[in-house]
Amino acid sequence: MTGILAVLFLVVPLAEIYVLVKVGQVIGVLETIGLLVVVSIAGAWLAKREGLGVYRRFREQVGQGRVPGAEIVDGVLVIMAGAMLLTPGFLTDVAALVLLLPPVRASVRRALMRFATGRVGARLANSRRTLL
Repeated sequence: MTGILAVLFLVVPLAEIYVLVKVGQVIGVLETIGLLVVVSIAGAWLAKREGLGVYRRFREQVGQGRVPGAEIVDGVLVIMAGAMLLTPGFLTDVAALVLLLPPVRASVRRALMRFATGRVGARLANSRRTLL
């Protein structure tokens, strides 16, 4: 896991710089900066809208006495997307905007929940073996 994070912290910024330079060469420096600002503003609006929707669903689940598991994961994904929008660059902005789309977020949520369930199941199985 640490290796993956190290690669991400090296590769993503380098890729962002490369894309920024290439876009700047094609459309110009001021236009590139303007496009980054527009994408960030649109992303912030979308993140706020989606975040409020997740919060509303969270409150509904709690009000009905249910555990808001999916809503918690959605909230974390919206926060991650918001953080990616703060990072200057087109690649992270595009990834964040895609993550803010409800169908994409639902797919990512299901995958994360399957992964977490598998990890918890494996740990439980291991703990049972050590107890026996």
